[in-house]
Amino acid sequence: MASSAPTPDSRWEPLSAQAAADLLASSPVRWWLSGGVALDRWLGEPIRKRSNTDVSVVFGDLPQLVASLPAGYDAWAVRDEDDLVPFAEVQAGDEVQPVLIRDVGKDAWVLKVNLEDGAPRAWVYKRDPRLQLPWDRAVLDVGGIPTGAPEVQLVWKALRPRPEDDVDKDAVLPRLSDEARAWYERCILSIHPHSSWSIHVRSPFAPAKASWNRKRS
Repeated sequence: MASSAPTPDSRWEPLSAQAAADLLASSPVRWWLSGGVALDRWLGEPIRKRSNTDVSVVFGDLPQLVASLPAGYDAWAVRDEDDLVPFAEVQAGDEVQPVLIRDVGKDAWVLKVNLEDGAPRAWVYKRDPRLQLPWDRAVLDVGGIPTGAPEVQLVWKALRPRPEDDVDKDAVLPRLSDEARAWYERCILSIHPHSSWSIHVRSPFAPAKASWNRKRS
């Protein structure tokens, strides 16, 4: 074990997408690349430098994912924002988000595990369960690595987008299929209508105009 307990601000040595897949290769549960790393993987090139690598898992599968980690790695849960505890100390009913994976020998964070919702047949948006997708549309196989669909990652980022999220969106949106972009736009208008990104989405009620520029009676 490292000589001292880590903190949320401990240094990062984020794994590459392939290294993350290798680390989780023995996991018996569904996991997938998420966040910006998923966008980079889907595009086939990095959009910008990432400070960490994210994967996601359904909450109920988290214990099995952590149990499958190889020797030399441990898991810590962020509880109540700044309270970091060993995953083994997490109690049933504790609100934890995210879970951080550490390379013990390097005393560095290497992976962030986000907790999402889902049912056997569908991924479910944690912020609004009305939003669902079949698993084979929510999680794609990109070069043998399960990767969150880009339109889903953009919906996650849309709630409170930062300038760097704008960079991601501008790189990804032109590459989406018509179906994926239409789904994303419906989600922005119905789930996150107050997002700064919603002003660039055409309204289904006036397809030629952005929703913010629509005349009101």
